[in-house]
Amino acid sequence: MPVEKTAPPVTAFMLIKTTPEWLAMTPQERMNAFSTQVVPAIKSKTTGVRSRFYDTEFYSTRVTDVWVWEADDHDAYRLLIDALRETPFWDRYFTVVDLLVGTENGYARTYGVEAVTTITT
Repeated sequence: MPVEKTAPPVTAFMLIKTTPEWLAMTPQERMNAFSTQVVPAIKSKTTGVRSRFYDTEFYSTRVTDVWVWEADDHDAYRLLIDALRETPFWDRYFTVVDLLVGTENGYARTYGVEAVTTITT
């Protein structure tokens, strides 16, 4: 099997915890804060990033949410983090507990082997 020559996307699992300021807002105020403060900053600073948001407060007290980011490359990811740090998201609305960053199946590309996955149908 040939080794993949293109750079894989960068995936970041951003483990975050809500702050009292965020929780004091109404749901509409929260959505407004994201759409007017956070999203425009991201769009103005970088391209090639996508995200998904997971609620975890039902199962964890240390991490209330996980924001999964996929960036086309490390530069796009770096620009994303720089953009987020310039918004109230970072350390005002949320505390960033940890960032887990990697590339999917990196070992397979390194060794030129088939990725081990589990798919059930």
